[in-house]
Amino acid sequence: MNQPDDPENLEQLLDRLRTHTDGQAQVSVADILNAVGERSFGPVALVAGLVVVAPLIGDIPGVPTLLGLLVLLTLGQLLFRRHSIWLPPTLATRKLEQAKLAKGLDWVEKPARYLDRHTRPRLVWLTRGPGQYLMALVCMAVALAMPTMEVVPFSANGGGLALMAFGLAMIARDGLLALFATSITLGTFWFVISGLMG
Repeated sequence: MNQPDDPENLEQLLDRLRTHTDGQAQVSVADILNAVGERSFGPVALVAGLVVVAPLIGDIPGVPTLLGLLVLLTLGQLLFRRHSIWLPPTLATRKLEQAKLAKGLDWVEKPARYLDRHTRPRLVWLTRGPGQYLMALVCMAVALAMPTMEVVPFSANGGGLALMAFGLAMIARDGLLALFATSITLGTFWFVISGLMG
């Protein structure tokens, strides 16, 4: 569940990431978590998807799987109603270059403004209570599939886009966006299965 001091849209999330990581040579998973908030399950899903989709970062082998593990752990804790996110030290200390993170954030800034103009509270019941837990389960399924998506070209981008959409839906309480994210997820899974069988 989001807290009062959580980011309320994608632009606020990007600003937090820039502010908290500026000037560092490398950024750890713990740094990213501190930037978005220790109790922020929606923003964690959103930023994981953002990193997977962003050029230069998501193309690094192993990064989609690493972010999938982050989503799996954090949203799993949401299902058990934890009020803050715990990560094992081996994951929390994993790092990526700040310069690549900054370029990825710059790349997504314009799409972020567009998305923020078109997201708002709609079909809120889909993003609260049972709906929120259902979204968490779907995101965890995407996270579990990330290692396989690294084998099928371009499919990790679909998985990252789905995580972004689900995370933004949680933040903006936009149930319509959650339905869109579900359609992206189904399309990505179909693409992965077709790629593996082809």
